[in-house]
Amino acid sequence: MAHCGGSPEASVHYVVGAIASAPEDPEPYTVLAELWRAKPAELSELTRDADSLRTVLAQSYIRFLQDDMDGAALAIGAVTGVQPDIAWGRAPWFGDARFLGTVSADALAEAAMRTMDYGHDLDTESMRERFRPWFHAIEVVSARRPSPEPLAKMAILLRTCGLVDASFALCDQADSIERIMLTEVVRAGTWRKVGDPEQTVAAFERALALDPANWSLYLDLADVRAEQGDFTAAVHLVDRALKLAPAELTLRAAGAAYRARLTGSPAALSELIELAQQLPNDSYRDLLIDHACAGPDLPAELVAAARRMQDR
Repeated sequence: MAHCGGSPEASVHYVVGAIASAPEDPEPYTVLAELWRAKPAELSELTRDADSLRTVLAQSYIRFLQDDMDGAALAIGAVTGVQPDIAWGRAPWFGDARFLGTVSADALAEAAMRTMDYGHDLDTESMRERFRPWFHAIEVVSARRPSPEPLAKMAILLRTCGLVDASFALCDQADSIERIMLTEVVRAGTWRKVGDPEQTVAAFERALALDPANWSLYLDLADVRAEQGDFTAAVHLVDRALKLAPAELTLRAAGAAYRARLTGSPAALSELIELAQQLPNDSYRDLLIDHACAGPDLPAELVAAARRMQDR
């Protein structure tokens, strides 16, 4: 702290900046550990601000020093999600046997999900290289303490990074313990990424067999059938979902869109226009409008009104 005027806050700021410059360098972590031993109360106070990337990064290592490996994993996952172009996983503690031998599968899976929170493109060679420590951690923890739901969640990260075969293998490992709906949903998403709609449908159907009251699975299937141009099947699937959740906004919008596309119903397109204003997902709203506006013989003024929704 001598170089920072004796200020713990300035010291942490300096050390975390050094970590960001070279996450694999052990020296900044040594300094942070010394600060923690000297001023534990002050550093605990400083790292309570979960809205700051720097403090969450410091928090991840302090959790490791406290033997809170789950907390350490969750924090580094959050940091990685915000800024995946830095190889945060190369931190020496992240590959440490004490961490990998203790962190729970649930926490590592949740941390892996956090790395994807901001929708960055992780399917590149450079990203795969940065995420190599994550792949190793997943391999170690999956072998040490396998559990179906965490395995399925970790498979999502592998898929997002373009490791399709490894993602399928983790799903197969999850199935060998217990078949659950989530694993089939993850497998369906991976087949969708590969571009195989029939395998995607088959996986969603297996998911439905495991959880037949899940309306969102019917919608997933309907969306795949719509991508294939089978709007009769899409309407049928949405109608089945609506029996389970008749007030669900997204279902009602999808049903209106697919009916408009199938039958050219002005009433269905009008319903979609009304519901589209409330849909939380703009890209899905625009997709539904594209489907609906391709319906046969729809009034031009209604189609124009629907298209205007896409510009909002």
